[in-house]
Amino acid sequence: MAKDTTLTGKERFFDESDIIVSKTDLKGRVTYCNREFQRVAGYTEREMLGQPHNIIRHPDMPRCVFELMWETIQNGDEIFAYVVNRCKNGDHYWVNAHITPSFDKTGKIVSYHSNRRVPNRDIVKDKIIPIYQKLLSEEKKYSNRKEGMQASRKMLEDFLKSQGMAYDQFVATL
Repeated sequence: MAKDTTLTGKERFFDESDIIVSKTDLKGRVTYCNREFQRVAGYTEREMLGQPHNIIRHPDMPRCVFELMWETIQNGDEIFAYVVNRCKNGDHYWVNAHITPSFDKTGKIVSYHSNRRVPNRDIVKDKIIPIYQKLLSEEKKYSNRKEGMQASRKMLEDFLKSQGMAYDQFVATL
């Protein structure tokens, strides 16, 4: 599917009033995707259900940001993040994602829920893309993907420390 798709360089957009919604199980497999998600990403519900959510992972998205997102939600916390996703045909789209764990009556995490809205274009262009390009450049310096991710994660953590804030605070201040 998308992983074998050549990138087109074409960006897709959706309306500010629209919300892209998906739910996953604990392993990140899609259990729900709304019509807006299907429309923007170019997949049918049948193609998405049961697939790993990273089917829409764009190669310009730093792996260390995904690692941070997973750690956050697996710890029971919510996170806001800017994400670039890949469509089925190789197009891409930017979102401001709000990802939360879902809990059962005993407080155990049973799934994850993500709402994605239209991001501020100036923030994406002026703040997020330059940071993500630096993180990706660091990741690519290493032949070992895990080492690259660790190095870019350290770079991200050092940047946040220099700003005197955690990732969620940084995103909220943009």
